[in-house]
Amino acid sequence: MRMKATLDELLCSVELLEGDTAVLDVIKKHISDQTQTQKSAFFVADLGAIIWQQIRLKSHMDQVRPFYDVKCNSSAVVVEILAALGTGFVCSSKHELELVKSFGVPAQDVILGGACKQLSLIKYAAKHGVRLLVCDNEAEMRKIARCHPNAKLLLQVYTAGCCDHEETAMPFGCTLKDCRHLLECAKELGLNVTGVKFHVPSCCAEPEAFSHAVSDARCVFDMGAELGFAMSILDIGGGFDGVEAQLEKVNRALKPMLDVYFPQSTGVSVIAEPGAYYVSAAFSLAVSIISKKMAAQDAKHHAHDTLPGNDEPEFTYFLNDGVFGSFAYKLLEESVPVPSLLKEISAEEPLFSSSLWGSSNDGLDQVLESCLLPELSVGDWLVFNHTGANSLGVMGEPTPPVHYIISAQDWYEIQNYGITLDTALKNFSLVPCFQKPSLSESAISTPA
Repeated sequence: MRMKATLDELLCSVELLEGDTAVLDVIKKHISDQTQTQKSAFFVADLGAIIWQQIRLKSHMDQVRPFYDVKCNSSAVVVEILAALGTGFVCSSKHELELVKSFGVPAQDVILGGACKQLSLIKYAAKHGVRLLVCDNEAEMRKIARCHPNAKLLLQVYTAGCCDHEETAMPFGCTLKDCRHLLECAKELGLNVTGVKFHVPSCCAEPEAFSHAVSDARCVFDMGAELGFAMSILDIGGGFDGVEAQLEKVNRALKPMLDVYFPQSTGVSVIAEPGAYYVSAAFSLAVSIISKKMAAQDAKHHAHDTLPGNDEPEFTYFLNDGVFGSFAYKLLEESVPVPSLLKEISAEEPLFSSSLWGSSNDGLDQVLESCLLPELSVGDWLVFNHTGANSLGVMGEPTPPVHYIISAQDWYEIQNYGITLDTALKNFSLVPCFQKPSLSESAISTPA
């Protein structure tokens, strides 16, 4: 069923926005197109935002080639446009490999990621010529030697000391101390180690993390050279949150280290694995309220019933999407943004403590624990921005429909890259969008 949905998605209509028509205007249009009984959640994806992220990445880090991490968002439209822009891809499943292959991406531009891979997946990669595989332990290495002896391994090295929550996080990658043993094991098994991968998460604010990671990678390259490996790839991982200021900060920390340890004269190719960087800000999710409950604060806080305002109500709203659907990224300890309201409210409208839930009646299905909202009604719509990462069908639930848009200005920009509708983007069909509605019809507000 999932593959059929993907094939349907390949024939995609992209709405071309003229003038000053905005994403919120498109959301209002698709809400008005729904019947009263449908009221389905849906995404609107701005492909122009993805293009601009590629432009920013090339502008700030032109020495780094991006390999998009498909598991972050496996929309066929996203994959097609990034393939047209010349990115490589990191795949972690057979479905992702098939999807990337369907757009003619060469096997040498694909990395098989994932710390633990099924034998069938390794065999599938071998059959289709995908040779770059990530590995961080001996057991995985022996599986690869058995099923894919022609593989080129990227040895993933653990980056320590960069996050406040790292004590509770599962560490991925081998320690520097273990690298020599793994390199010797690869030599014994006749495997080719072609490079090193590290990952500094976007939550890390310390440039020293990159200093340690790059210097550790240099040590592994030197160990490999001693054992006869001609390593040629440095993978700096995917620690990019999508904000241009963070991209500039990463580049300031990384470029001097690369110039010292991996200058261009070494011939080492530097690659990265951005995922959320490309898609997070490009997607907006529209959901509607399907039920509500009200409770008085003084009924919940008897110990503080003398404080002013304790008799104000608290509202619980239930949405037509939840944590087991498009908000699954919350289970990855990522924060859910406060939504905007798709209706007009006055500045004097009172705000109440509110919580947002999915409809499953499960204690894990809490989208937002607390936020301030005016009193809302069943049938009102909320818009969540920055919802493109880890939100499309990752829990196995049916994915809400995605409406793709691009502004005329951004479409001209992509054509400057030499990409035209008749060549690289064969599965796109541009359709004119409606004219922007009047101001009174398009009012939207963001709560304090």
